[in-house]
Amino acid sequence: MYQPRTYRHWIRDRNLISFSIVVKETDLCIRASTNLKRKAFKLVTKYRDILERYIERHPDFLTALKPINVDSDAPRIVKVMSASASSAGTGPMAGVAGAIAEFVGTELLPFSPEIIVENGGDIYLKSLKKRLIGIYAGKSPLTGKISLEIDGADTPLGICTSSGTVGHSLSYGKADAVIVLSKSATLADAAATAIGNLIEQPSDITRGIEMAQRIEGLKGAVIIADSNMGLWGEVKLRQISRQDQNKTG
Repeated sequence: MYQPRTYRHWIRDRNLISFSIVVKETDLCIRASTNLKRKAFKLVTKYRDILERYIERHPDFLTALKPINVDSDAPRIVKVMSASASSAGTGPMAGVAGAIAEFVGTELLPFSPEIIVENGGDIYLKSLKKRLIGIYAGKSPLTGKISLEIDGADTPLGICTSSGTVGHSLSYGKADAVIVLSKSATLADAAATAIGNLIEQPSDITRGIEMAQRIEGLKGAVIIADSNMGLWGEVKLRQISRQDQNKTG
């Protein structure tokens, strides 16, 4: 079932052009210095086709809930998803949204010095300046109150979110939001899923932070359950003011 992307209006930037790409289940919101919609559409189609063809030959890649091995000659996106799943302890498709955002964003960089690709709450970001990313955590009272502050020097960066209370993605936990930062958006996506699966109640936040610390390649994590929040790593939070609401993103 389609879930309205109501949080997208929080990402605003007057100096970038915004456009959407929808191909089957993939629904991207992209911001760039110029309109790259045609190139982005071709890239989304390319990577979806690569994954669909691989899944036709290896259906367990789609359904596995634990890491699986892939062929040595598998496409690069498949290998990256598999490696990320192994690091996080998930099935390879746990990182698919982050992977699409990352691979499309990386290939668009030669045409725009700044790129923001958002795919269902999973973000690939390359920026030349500081950006504020609003945090959406469903019915948590923290929703709309805080944002991540990302320095341009720390990008490219993957910023991925998993939730047990928002959206249709598979999660065994009940966290309102698990946000993970990593140089790899694919790894951030898989790790957010794995950590989110642990959070049944606010007291599990500590366990989630401990898991984040054990996954090599992560830069930071934020876990929100109701009004409770846990932080670890290179995370800068900022309270959202009325002035920020006009420039979040």
